[in-house]
Amino acid sequence: MTLLLRRALLASALAALAFAGTARAQNPMVRVHTTAGPIDMSLLAAEAPRTVANFLAYVRGGDYTDVFFHRNAWLATMPPVPFVIQSGGYRWPEGTCCPTVASRGAIANEFSAARSNVVGTVAMAKIGGDPDSATSQCFINMRDNAANLDTQNGGFTVFARVTAPTLATASRIAALQPVNAPPFTELPVTGWQSGTPIQRHNVVRITAVTEFPAQQSASDRIFNYLEAMYPQYTVPSQGVSGEALGYLFRHYGGSDVYVGTKDGKVWYLTPAQAGSPGELGTVADWLAAAQAAGY
Repeated sequence: MTLLLRRALLASALAALAFAGTARAQNPMVRVHTTAGPIDMSLLAAEAPRTVANFLAYVRGGDYTDVFFHRNAWLATMPPVPFVIQSGGYRWPEGTCCPTVASRGAIANEFSAARSNVVGTVAMAKIGGDPDSATSQCFINMRDNAANLDTQNGGFTVFARVTAPTLATASRIAALQPVNAPPFTELPVTGWQSGTPIQRHNVVRITAVTEFPAQQSASDRIFNYLEAMYPQYTVPSQGVSGEALGYLFRHYGGSDVYVGTKDGKVWYLTPAQAGSPGELGTVADWLAAAQAAGY
């Protein structure tokens, strides 16, 4: 990394302090690992306890592994604008598409006007005309949908918020052209040629969903934030943690990058640096940016 890049990284981190829709760091969090990048969610366990418990049951059961985003709904405006992206219902493991996710039972609706369907929120999908029919499927609001989704079918229960940095991943998915590929009418695809069969690598899949530890150090919060902000340098995300020579660090095997904290500063090491760590800034500045972004 050059000095200019280091300054740009810190500047963008500090800019996150001004993001108005940030999540609270004390909420339980999960990282949804997708083929388009990470999506980190702050779960509103105190406000929607049944819904969060239901979601975590699917997470802990491994039910979302190989699930893909099967719906990218756009509003029929000119030009069309993204509405929601939806997942949680169908899997595409190695082999034949598309077995459904086994239901763990429908849950009671927990909609509240205090948790409105605004941009970056995550809500449960359900059957029309049945407010208490949510099971495994959920969607990310890509715009302010309060006027619509807060008022129909008992209101759609918001149970999580996507962190500011990883909303970029959701936006990349929402930018994909949806195609009519029965039984899916709004399937987002990537790298697909019209007239050819849609294959597994053409859809955006969830490869895993992992929970963040309930108790995290300042270093952990910074590392999680850096992974969300700069996934191109932290491959794979949630790298191996360690401690050596006074550093608390994570190593990212895919990119062979180390990020660590020591003496109140944040450091990085790449293969090109020949063992000489570079400084990214102070722990205080990076922690403030991480907390402002929901970490």
